[in-house]
Amino acid sequence: MAQMQNFLFEIGTEEMPSAPLINAATQLSKLMTQGLNEAGLSYGDIRIITSPRRLAIVVHNLAMATEEIHDIKRGPASTVAFDADGNPTKAAAGFARKFGIAVDQLVRRVDTDGREYVFAEINIASRPALPILTELCHDLIGNIEWPNYRSQRWGCVHESFVRPIRWICALLGSEIVPVTYGDVTSSNTTRGHRVLSDGCYTVTSPDVYETVLEEAHVLSAEARIKVIREQIAQVEAARPGSHVDTPKRTFDEVVNLCEWPTVMVGTFDEEFLAVPHEIICESMLSNQRYFPIYDAQGKLTREFVIVSNGDPACEATIVNGNERVVRARLDDAKFFYEEDLKVSMDNFVQRLDRVVFQEKLGTVLQKVQRIEAIARGAAQAIKLDETQITDVVRAAHLAKADLVSQAVIEFTSQQGVMGGYYATAAGENPKVAVAVAQHYRPRFAGDVLPENLYGKLVALADKLDTVAALFAINEPPTGSSDPFAVRRAAIGIIAILRELPAMDLRALITCALDALANQGLSFDVDRVATDIGNFFAGRLATIARDEGAKADTIEAVSAVQIIDPQEFLSRVAALDQARATQPEIFQALAGAFARASHLADASLGNEVDASILNEPEQQLLHSVVSGEKNVGEAMESGDFAAALRALAQLKEPIDRFFDEVMVMDKDDTVRCNRLRLLNRFCSIFADVANIGALARKN
Repeated sequence: MAQMQNFLFEIGTEEMPSAPLINAATQLSKLMTQGLNEAGLSYGDIRIITSPRRLAIVVHNLAMATEEIHDIKRGPASTVAFDADGNPTKAAAGFARKFGIAVDQLVRRVDTDGREYVFAEINIASRPALPILTELCHDLIGNIEWPNYRSQRWGCVHESFVRPIRWICALLGSEIVPVTYGDVTSSNTTRGHRVLSDGCYTVTSPDVYETVLEEAHVLSAEARIKVIREQIAQVEAARPGSHVDTPKRTFDEVVNLCEWPTVMVGTFDEEFLAVPHEIICESMLSNQRYFPIYDAQGKLTREFVIVSNGDPACEATIVNGNERVVRARLDDAKFFYEEDLKVSMDNFVQRLDRVVFQEKLGTVLQKVQRIEAIARGAAQAIKLDETQITDVVRAAHLAKADLVSQAVIEFTSQQGVMGGYYATAAGENPKVAVAVAQHYRPRFAGDVLPENLYGKLVALADKLDTVAALFAINEPPTGSSDPFAVRRAAIGIIAILRELPAMDLRALITCALDALANQGLSFDVDRVATDIGNFFAGRLATIARDEGAKADTIEAVSAVQIIDPQEFLSRVAALDQARATQPEIFQALAGAFARASHLADASLGNEVDASILNEPEQQLLHSVVSGEKNVGEAMESGDFAAALRALAQLKEPIDRFFDEVMVMDKDDTVRCNRLRLLNRFCSIFADVANIGALARKN
């Protein structure tokens, strides 16, 4: 086995942005692994080390050379490999080409079975790792992709990178691996923190690389996370009950903006606490990457956390500078908010006529009008009184008003939220204001729903309009494209309908399509309604599967084309539960139903002549009559579990029927009467589930 050494490859640059740095770190591991595998160099664990100024990889136990290969491969028989004149055939040429040798290098030899074959003798000499790594590292730098970011050039070179490369450190053990990219040549030195370190630092081997970095005031990402978390915990401990808000996205970015983090605390003027805390926090988090501090009562405080990459000895200067920056940002937020309060909500709504929702679907004002119609229909469906319906429609009318406000134009993620503040300031019904503020919920799977009924109805109407509108213009989501987040809207609709009183989703879809048609949009209403129904059926099946339901149970319930979320998911749960408690009964019942439905002939109807039935047939007919009554009553009351229990009572009589009765009797009258009995048996299941699906093998 070849000798092993650890290998270090570090690309040193000007400060890289956080998002491409994270992406490049993932690529670095894949590209190195792929390159080493293709070269035939064995290796152990791989560790990625990143900071704003470096992308580094340490490969443990890398072989100093590839293995020498001696191998013999048997090919086709000689009679197949060569023709009667001894010339090689296509079979011989193909075999030789497969192993990278010439045809005349094939060897003819008698094998152990007594027949003569051609053999390829493969001899690949061992290659040292150093030249392989030189080529691999050069190519690796150029192969890193920077989606959404333009690579940069520096000096007079043609090579590019996301930021100019300033140094390369490449070591195999203690030996420098020669790598040149652009005008930069590798060495055994690295550079430390831009402010806290001085000059270059020698790395004697990959084993001491992280130690050298720490001496140069550079921590790994894992260490930076730990330090920041620990120091934030100290800030919270010094303020009992307080909480520092560290959203993951911003926190991850902050980790990649520093090499030697120090947590500091700044303050802003108290006057800004009169501004909605959402835009204050949005300004701090998105613009400056400051973390807001909330008190024990959950209220925003004047203090905020700064993660500095500067000299801790200069904390006062650093904090003062950041406070001056945040003051300017918050002044903007305060100005936008105060200016927006001078405009009436209805004025904002009228301005939506200038905002295009979608080229074929008109303006946002037209969307608002459709939302109002759908919200009204939903409110009527659950029998709200006229005052409540008026409030729901008012909330729908105001839902999108803040899209043209200055605050939301600046802080787009706060749409809806700011509308809630403006509605409150305008004296709207508090329930209406809450509905406006929360109607975008749920924004993603698992997100919280709007708190009140009005909010749920407006959110439902908004999302359903989006789904219906995109299907109506024949632009439904595809496997690679969903620009209007139709799938997410459907998931939100299902989540809301699971919490609301039972509603007919197909009726709501019709209401949404009517609203589109009333605005002059032309489309095939029946086809679009069917497509939307199938789309929701698919979403429901996916949700049921994610919640642990069996595939054949989902298929059985889906067959009856129910798309009302509450009913669909409760049926799936009840059928799964019934199968779990009575597996033998439902397996046998499924088999009997499948057999009965195969024999049944719908053209004969289901009027059975009881006078010519024998005893097993009479027992089945009696059970069917009882089953029709019991299943009908259970379904009428929405008790799907009771309907399944009633169906289970049919197992014994249908089993006896098939054991003792010859269905396809020679007598036409008897045969047709028995088929009508089976038709009637099958009809009981029609509105419950396709029980026959449970008999199929997955």
